[in-house]
Amino acid sequence: MTVAGTTPEAASSSSTEAPAAPWAADFSALRRQDPELAGVLLAECDRQATQLQLIAAENVTSPAVLAALGSPLANKYAEGYPGHRHHGGCELVDLAERMAVERACALFGCEHANVQPYSGSLAVFAAYAALLVPGDTVLAMRLPDGGHLTHGSAANFSGRWFDFAGYGVDPVSGLIDYDQVRDLAHARRPKAIMAGAISYPRHIDYAAFREIADEVDAYLIVDAAHTLGLVAGGAAPSPVPYADVVCATTHKLLRGPRGGLILCGSELARRIDRAVFPFTQGGPQMHTIAATAVALGEAATPAYRAYAHQVTANAHALAEGLIAEGMELQTGGTDTHLITAATTPLGVDGLRARGRCAAARIVLDKCAMPGDPVPADGCSGIRLGTAAVTSQGMQEPEMAQIAKVIGSALREEPGTAARVAELVAAFLPYRR
Repeated sequence: MTVAGTTPEAASSSSTEAPAAPWAADFSALRRQDPELAGVLLAECDRQATQLQLIAAENVTSPAVLAALGSPLANKYAEGYPGHRHHGGCELVDLAERMAVERACALFGCEHANVQPYSGSLAVFAAYAALLVPGDTVLAMRLPDGGHLTHGSAANFSGRWFDFAGYGVDPVSGLIDYDQVRDLAHARRPKAIMAGAISYPRHIDYAAFREIADEVDAYLIVDAAHTLGLVAGGAAPSPVPYADVVCATTHKLLRGPRGGLILCGSELARRIDRAVFPFTQGGPQMHTIAATAVALGEAATPAYRAYAHQVTANAHALAEGLIAEGMELQTGGTDTHLITAATTPLGVDGLRARGRCAAARIVLDKCAMPGDPVPADGCSGIRLGTAAVTSQGMQEPEMAQIAKVIGSALREEPGTAARVAELVAAFLPYRR
């Protein structure tokens, strides 16, 4: 499936007058009022339509999501929650938020959802605020092994306010060492255990984390920012039955607007809600919440389920292709949309690999590998994902092509950019 509803076959037989990009709004008013900024937005439309988007945290929203995001709900101030707002005139935005909450609960099988966090980081912040006090011990994945800034970075509020103990992955297999997690939990007796990562390519054993958390009487928080969309499509195990609180983003695999989401049971609902508002945030972005409702509605369809499974099938195919190009993959492959690959076997570190790919119009991230000997500003590898290219209609044959052009880019072979342009044009035959 493609977001635009256009198949590759239809693209190849399209007329010379190509359709407008589905995500490009009518910029006529902006062009008249602020042509300088309009130029930036139009250039970004061109960038997205001419480059290969492989950043694991990015996706392509539908026109319906963008329509809600650009709606007059952006004008409404609505501090509080449906039925209990601090401003008048909220009857209609109450309906939109209730719709988003109900759809989230139905989609993920949870008792309560909060759709107000402005980001995934603020969703995690609210979870900590609901369950912890400054100085509490938290067990989370170390950043060099795949953890997030909110999992204890000294540069982040989490590392400054809480006492983090970090677990990691086995240096040989690249897999989470659950025995180490258990030993560390018993030694440190944390108030909460955080399960989740931003560059771990395998499914996490939530049952094992739940068992460990129960052994030390700790809350289990799951950061499912990267995988909750796969859960929605039945392509990844759900953390909801095991976690006390699940935090996520709405803009990665879920293909929604940029925002956060919190799922929990009814016993923690009030604490979570009060941690979001008034503790960590002010008025919610109602246009974003409406767009989230649209995305959650789309995620409940058979088409989205097919999409989620295609994402993982594409990741498997891309992983095989990268191995064939000489790269070494963490854990030897992936269960999800995400791949972390060492580029040093090709004689280039992650920073230079990202730069060479960018020169060939391939957009991806550098990434530290477990036990990385390369300094953090360089890293030994790259992190890439298949969410966006799958939204654009690409399947396993295209993943094989993508692996080859990445290998060509890292080897700085001539003609790579032209090959990327040809590949992208076959799936994005749009004019500005």
